[in-house]
Amino acid sequence: MTKVMPKGSNTPLSNVAAVRAVLRWRLVAGAPDVDASALLLAPDGRVRSDADFVFYNQPRHPSGMVRHLRKSRLAGEVTDTVDIDLGKLSAEIDRVVVGASVEHGSFDEIPGLQILLYDIAGGPNAEALARFDITDTAGVTALLCGELYRRGGGWKFRAIGQGYSSGLVGLATDFGITVEEDEQETVTGPAAGSPAEPEAAAEPLPQPAAEPEPVIPPLPSQPPTPPTPQPAVPQPPLQPAGYGYPPPHQPGLLPEPPGFALPLQGPQFQHANR
Repeated sequence: MTKVMPKGSNTPLSNVAAVRAVLRWRLVAGAPDVDASALLLAPDGRVRSDADFVFYNQPRHPSGMVRHLRKSRLAGEVTDTVDIDLGKLSAEIDRVVVGASVEHGSFDEIPGLQILLYDIAGGPNAEALARFDITDTAGVTALLCGELYRRGGGWKFRAIGQGYSSGLVGLATDFGITVEEDEQETVTGPAAGSPAEPEAAAEPLPQPAAEPEPVIPPLPSQPPTPPTPQPAVPQPPLQPAGYGYPPPHQPGLLPEPPGFALPLQGPQFQHANR
């Protein structure tokens, strides 16, 4: 039998090793969408690191013990689900908070919002262990729906229903999640239908003024230098050589050795009887 819980009440989870926390609401045209999330908290009430925040952009904890599942629609209702393996969670984890957020509008626009807790071992047709109907959500954009916490060696579930007007970013930072200014869009998501701002055109860099080309004056014209006259070397007249005869000796061209005289010259071939 499902236990209907008022705000602030708790219930033990005896012999439950793994639970399924289901957010459920009625589908209404124009109403904002709801996103479930989970925060794994140490005994000091804060996350150990940003990895302990499980939501739509980080749907699985590194340990694999907490998982954000896909949304489901059936018979005019929408559900968003988080599975938690309580029996396998690290001893460093003291609590698991189940949260919810909307990107546009607020929770008072969402009818029939409730959180239900199931024993995963019971199968898909098992009856819910507990149900908490969430109300008093005017102006609220993020919610702490409920929490699972250790008590006496076991686990309990508490119905919280505490709201935030600062959205998922406000909820996350309240438990130690570091959200830098440039990361807020990753956590909250971009506004639907909002046009992207055009990039500003880069201003051209100033160019230095071009320096004028230096004017090089022409060199003064110089009169051509007349060539130096060379003394003419007298050449002896050449004598035509007859066919078959060497040219006659021309004295003065080469020094003649002492006692040298040319033999008598004449026809090379003459008949002896002629």
